[in-house]
Amino acid sequence: MPNFRPILFIVAVVLLALAAMMLIPAAVDFAYGNPDAEVFLYSAAFTAVCGGALALGTRSSRQQGGLSLRQAFLLTPLTWTSTAVFAALPFQFGHFPDLSLNYTNAFFETMSGLTATGATILVGLDRMPEGILLWRALLQWLGGIGIIGVAIAVLPALRVGGMQLFRTESSDRSQKVLPRAQQIAKAIGAIYVGMTTICAACYWLAGMTPFEAVVHALTSLSTGGFSTSDKSMGNFESPALHWLATLFMLLGSLPFVLYVRTLNGQRDALWKDSQVRTFLGFLAAVILPLSVWLALKQGYEFHDALRMVAFNVVSVVTTTGFAYTDYTQWGNLAVGVFFGLTFIGGCTGSTTGGIKIFRFEVMAIVLRTHFLRLVYPRGVFPRQYGSRQLDDDVLGSVVVFFTLFFTAYSVLTIALMALGLDFITSISAAASSLANVGPGLGDVIGPAGTFSALPDSAKWLLSLAMLLGRLELFTVLVLFMPQFWRG
Repeated sequence: MPNFRPILFIVAVVLLALAAMMLIPAAVDFAYGNPDAEVFLYSAAFTAVCGGALALGTRSSRQQGGLSLRQAFLLTPLTWTSTAVFAALPFQFGHFPDLSLNYTNAFFETMSGLTATGATILVGLDRMPEGILLWRALLQWLGGIGIIGVAIAVLPALRVGGMQLFRTESSDRSQKVLPRAQQIAKAIGAIYVGMTTICAACYWLAGMTPFEAVVHALTSLSTGGFSTSDKSMGNFESPALHWLATLFMLLGSLPFVLYVRTLNGQRDALWKDSQVRTFLGFLAAVILPLSVWLALKQGYEFHDALRMVAFNVVSVVTTTGFAYTDYTQWGNLAVGVFFGLTFIGGCTGSTTGGIKIFRFEVMAIVLRTHFLRLVYPRGVFPRQYGSRQLDDDVLGSVVVFFTLFFTAYSVLTIALMALGLDFITSISAAASSLANVGPGLGDVIGPAGTFSALPDSAKWLLSLAMLLGRLELFTVLVLFMPQFWRG
């Protein structure tokens, strides 16, 4: 049985930090004269009291030298879930012009924000108080930097889904986790803040108001996709804004460790990375033919077709979920392509969700080796990923991840259909939630819709799916094994 006290102390510190973050939208609402300022203050006070009491009760249990593997497995989903429980309070008690939220809707919106999924149940965003719009964006921004830390420092040490391929000095394969992560965490945090600031300045210069620029910068770098308008990025007609959003979504989908190396003098660190080259090549291979097809089929000028396709493809592949045009109106080919793109994801160590490019690379290596052995049974075929030799541990983890991902996807789809959802809504909701994309397909949850019409039971199920996808499935599902608690 894991020792819970060190885990609870870390959760308490996170809750205290969350309470402090609530003061930012409170100040914004106070400046705009919105009544939700009190809601944020009361929520912050309640969260701080709970976090403070938990910290006082567990303060003597702080561990030196990191956490054990069992504690790390338990800490990751517990931190995300407890944060969502308290971060949902401003949504439940806030003042919304067009709807009243119960706790189910509040929790769904919060989990969607923290996992940077972008699925929303809110309507009337254009008339909502500034504080709640900023709070949604802050949740996605915090979730983005949080998953970078988990992907760099925790998952490689836990050997989850082939992530051990990306061990750094902040993650080892011993029985201890997170002993030396401070230096790289500070560097990545500074880069994350700096890129967000640059993004906000670019949006402002391109025509957004300062508030809109800040909100969209927070949700672009985090590849989250929450907006200040029901029309999302379609609310802005400036082509420059669409290209800027495409650029910053793309930057958020690349490994942040490589940004650190680039700034430390390794100028070709990004381009030499196998993931980055494959990812950019894949995007080009999808965007260019689809742009030509759209220009010929719909009669657009090629530069307009390229802009629309690039924006929407990058938005879906990076699991951001910004909407500009309803690509489901482009025809069946486009619908099929975008549904397939839902599963891809960006690079590991980025803010994106999805399966991740490196796993597709590893599976391609596995398939190539298998076919070569069929043709040359006595042949010896090295399995290399970049300059590294892939061992059986990594290969097995990736294969198991694919199996588990699509098993969970199938079960989730069937469960949603059992709850009364139609087939298109079920398959796309399951895919977009598990891959943390946001919008699905169809009239209900498509790029022009929201998740508000779904039954509460479906929203709880999708909230679990968002958490599963964001934390790479294993870190959550392992908790349901009796052996985990017996050891």
